[in-house]
Amino acid sequence: MYADPPAPQPMRPGESPPATPGANPLDPQPRAWEFNPEYQRLVTAWQTVLPLLENITTALDKAYRQARSPQTWEAPVGERYVEDIAAWRSRLALYRQAVLTAISDEAADTPRWIPSKAGAPHAFS
Repeated sequence: MYADPPAPQPMRPGESPPATPGANPLDPQPRAWEFNPEYQRLVTAWQTVLPLLENITTALDKAYRQARSPQTWEAPVGERYVEDIAAWRSRLALYRQAVLTAISDEAADTPRWIPSKAGAPHAFS
């Protein structure tokens, strides 16, 4: 079984935007920040997908445990069904790893905070 990659973290209560190191003293207004909506989209995707994958994994694990029970199958053909369920569990683990890694990798490349357009100085209009 694979370990899940790091999840994108939602904005915590009281979290503040990054400090602007070396801000230009000639800037007429300080830079305003907002939580990146693209990053929030990834947080929402993770929080939506993870419970669904957990439900599917739980259902397959339960079916696998029941299929391996000697009381379930009396015919030799039962072993084939156990192997099929085991293959599905393996495929699901790979799928889960791929989906969660894709979300995690994109979140790692997406900034949490972006400069806000509100209150930004405009060039001559």
